[in-house]
Amino acid sequence: MIILSGTEGVKMKKNYIYGYVKESIRQEDLIYQLDILKGYKCKEIITEKTSATKAERPELDRLKDKVKSGDTIVIESFSRLGRSTKDLIELVDYFVNNGVNLISIKENFDTSTDMGKIMLSTFQAFSQFERDLITRRTREGLINARAIGRKGGRPRVKNNNVEKALELYNSKAYSISEIVEISGISQATLYRYKKAEAQDNKPDAEIEKTAKINMYLRVENNSKFVRGKKKVRENIERYLINHYNMRKLTNNNWDYTLYVKYKTIDELTKEVYDILRELSDEAEWRNCFIEDDTNCEELGLSW
Repeated sequence: MIILSGTEGVKMKKNYIYGYVKESIRQEDLIYQLDILKGYKCKEIITEKTSATKAERPELDRLKDKVKSGDTIVIESFSRLGRSTKDLIELVDYFVNNGVNLISIKENFDTSTDMGKIMLSTFQAFSQFERDLITRRTREGLINARAIGRKGGRPRVKNNNVEKALELYNSKAYSISEIVEISGISQATLYRYKKAEAQDNKPDAEIEKTAKINMYLRVENNSKFVRGKKKVRENIERYLINHYNMRKLTNNNWDYTLYVKYKTIDELTKEVYDILRELSDEAEWRNCFIEDDTNCEELGLSW
């Protein structure tokens, strides 16, 4: 009988390197991310598609399921991974706690080094500050909205004809045509209020709403030697139209209206900040910068 000692006869686990990239407004940005990750000999590079709802990141979820302790994830920069400082810290903590190393090339960040651990502690402090700031601004916005008589949520039914129509509908004793004739409201109005009634009966967390966001956005070149702002604006407008149904108030001004889906105020706030960061990244790529004034009048919020 032969007894193997040490690591002889034991199959050693092989650690892998994975890349993670995210699509953005411009195709050349994705190409840049892929090129810079080539030097890390990644076993696989996972690409997150840009979608209308950024709350869901299926490729990131797949990456989290795929990596094991001892593996490494490489990203071009923090902005490719986290939608906010809080989100970034939570993801870094998740990977570190599961024994997965994270490298961000632009920030020269590596969780396996002492400097990386120091940077992580600093990020955590800023994350708490950002969280407190968002909470305070949200609370102030809601207080201001209530002070001028604005309330969130769907309006309650007040019209007597509508109430009568809903009562007849719920009795299940009348056809739609009979309800329309008796109440005097249209079929479309009846269905609209029935949908609103159903939504009102759901828990708030389950109701998906759409916020009308007003945005003043100015794009400028960093210097007189740069001529990129026209292209930046074209790319930004194409992005906002495709993902947020953007409308311009007039053809030649900087005022836009966006429509952003959300379930909670915190979720809406994160989404707006994510939009602004995406626009800022696009401007920075072409040596430009943006100035913005963004608000939601119906909720009394501004960012």
